Amino acid sequence: MPAQKEAFQAAPTLARDEDYFRAKIGSVKTAEALVSDRRLLTVALGAYGLEADIDNRYFIKKVLEEGTLDSGALANRLADKQYRAFSSGFGFGDYAIPSTQLSDFADKTLEAYRARQFEAAVGEKDENMRLALNAERELKTLSARDVSNDTKWFTIMGSGPLRKVFEGALGLPSRFSSIDLDQQLATLKDKASQSFGSAEVSQFSDLKKVDELVRKFLVRSEALASFSATSPGAIALTLLQRAR
Repeated sequence: MPAQKEAFQAAPTLARDEDYFRAKIGSVKTAEALVSDRRLLTVALGAYGLEADIDNRYFIKKVLEEGTLDSGALANRLADKQYRAFSSGFGFGDYAIPSTQLSDFADKTLEAYRARQFEAAVGEKDENMRLALNAERELKTLSARDVSNDTKWFTIMGSGPLRKVFEGALGLPSRFSSIDLDQQLATLKDKASQSFGSAEVSQFSDLKKVDELVRKFLVRSEALASFSATSPGAIALTLLQRAR
């Protein structure tokens, strides 16, 4: 994995994007300036896994300008909490001086960008492995946050990739996300306690616990895929495809 990551990050295209971001981001002081530069915006969104929104400039500008300090801000009202992290990370709507003016901002953003780009490349071959890598990175940060345990669980529930890993590892059905949120919270905490010995998200600051979570997710995912592939319906479909 380290060797593959190093080789991937040395790719010329990635290096050019990083050089451009490092050279230009310090001159960006408004959300308008950021969304007006597609190359900068590509890296900015990519660092938070939001690259699919590259063409939604008005929406992204609004998320950035409203910030996160007001509970009614757009980023706080969206189900995907990555928008909140994105808005808070750039600080256009929260501070008089945005984070783009900090000396270590480019380094931190590019580190996140490189990690997510590598995960995306892995995901082209194996989506479950991409989810696993994302969980390892996200849980390191989330487990250390100075917020309540319930808030951490709600953050997991609000993150599509993290939710998939936990639901898969804990053996929860696909319809689980449609039940009442408080019931989801109680179930996740109960299942986590049974599987990992604690209902605290902070336990995942321990790499052994993260490895255990990821292993359960991957094993269950593989088992489900094998079951689906050998089900009567799947076998019939395979036979029909071969007969064409």
